[in-house]
Amino acid sequence: MLYIGIDLGTSAVKLLLMDSQGKMKKIVSREYPIYFPQPGWSEQNPEDWWIQTIDGLQELLADADREQVAGISFGGQMHGLVILDAEDQVIRPAILWNDGRTQKECDYLNQVIGRAKLSEYTANIAFAGFTAPKLLWLRNNEPEHFAGIAKIMLPKDYLAYRLTGIHCTDVSDASGMLLFDVKNRCWSKEMCEICGVRENQLAKCYESYEKVGYVLPEIAQKLGIPETCIVAAGAGDNAAAAVGTGTVGGGSCNISLGTSGTVFISARNFGVDSHNALHSFAHADGKYHLMGCMLSAASCNKWWMDDVIGVTDYDGEQAGIPEEKLGENRVFFLPYLMGERSPHNDPNARGTFIGMSMDTTRADMTQAVLEGVAFALRDSLEVARSLGVCPERTKICGGGAKSPLWKKIMANVFGMKVDVVETEEGPAMGAAMLAAVAAGEYASVEEIARKFVRVTDTVEPEQELIRKYNTCYLKFREIYPACKQVYEILAK
Repeated sequence: MLYIGIDLGTSAVKLLLMDSQGKMKKIVSREYPIYFPQPGWSEQNPEDWWIQTIDGLQELLADADREQVAGISFGGQMHGLVILDAEDQVIRPAILWNDGRTQKECDYLNQVIGRAKLSEYTANIAFAGFTAPKLLWLRNNEPEHFAGIAKIMLPKDYLAYRLTGIHCTDVSDASGMLLFDVKNRCWSKEMCEICGVRENQLAKCYESYEKVGYVLPEIAQKLGIPETCIVAAGAGDNAAAAVGTGTVGGGSCNISLGTSGTVFISARNFGVDSHNALHSFAHADGKYHLMGCMLSAASCNKWWMDDVIGVTDYDGEQAGIPEEKLGENRVFFLPYLMGERSPHNDPNARGTFIGMSMDTTRADMTQAVLEGVAFALRDSLEVARSLGVCPERTKICGGGAKSPLWKKIMANVFGMKVDVVETEEGPAMGAAMLAAVAAGEYASVEEIARKFVRVTDTVEPEQELIRKYNTCYLKFREIYPACKQVYEILAK
């Protein structure tokens, strides 16, 4: 049988076709625009997602035995607010995960409602990108749109609705809305009341590996696939990537270097850090996970390469960084181009180079961008370590994981072995695996991960480089507190 994984990303949708043994048959990617109506705002048109997904599916299946397609599932950008009216029409453009307009609403939730209550209700506190603050912003600024809401959806779940006609979501993606009781895996009545929404405006919540329904007959006919093709709930992109890299069960770690960056640690039991610096979410394997998320990761390198120095040869640019300069760079970069989430929770933070002098080279600044992302991810790892969660190695995935230099920097900044898996298509692969479990091909997410995920290379840290990067990291940690007040001034 064949299974399709759909990874609805921020810049493109990636579609993957996999057989029952985990072999990738084909991958297709289709891009769509992102809109910035005001500084710090970020929106997309859900119809763009649907058009590119359907076109991409046609291309994906062009040479396949379509009668063998048994299941479809999703990984997707989290936290985005998609609202439908009573006729299931999209009311306004989706407000995305990296949108920073909700600082006033976050302050209200964290300071007036209170972090302790939020953590009690949802296991998390308010971050600018979360869905609940967006609903409050909508109520405050677009009351006519708020009043017209019949269904509140997340981005990937809009695709599931268009495929099946069913309003659904999954526990991992719902965990990032600040409307979900993570510990008990159900909607929070208290948060619904605070945000002025009814539970029937929210989609039915499933485990990530559960079947939600079947492809609609007209869609099945259009794609040439069986009407018995099941659709599984899927997962938020990071949880789906964790499945795709085998980061399931207890104590496994995965670093994702995509548009955003994450440190993802799976856990068998529910837990919350005392400062809520890390997100505590339900995992796609039926258990839980801790996650630190930075808003700009590989996108920092893309910005630097494409928009600032104007080159497309990423490998060539990194080749100009001599190995002896690792751990010796005097230039630092704070990678907060869209503000920051973990652990600072500061939408006013901005990208910052510091330490340049007359002998600073372009290579120094390129290196600083790569190192800055690694240091910022380590900030989240240090929170986990403070809880006694100390993984000795990590998987890695995402576009940035294709860079040998970046993987070496990560291994030594983290002081951990970095395992490279055979398939780097984390969220799309994880989504296809969830579809296979939902179809009954495999008994559990852990079983399919054990059988499918293979480590093909390990980047070993070097003790001398670890020592050097520890020194650099201690300097890096001092820069954000020194800049925080400046960021506040610049935001006015």
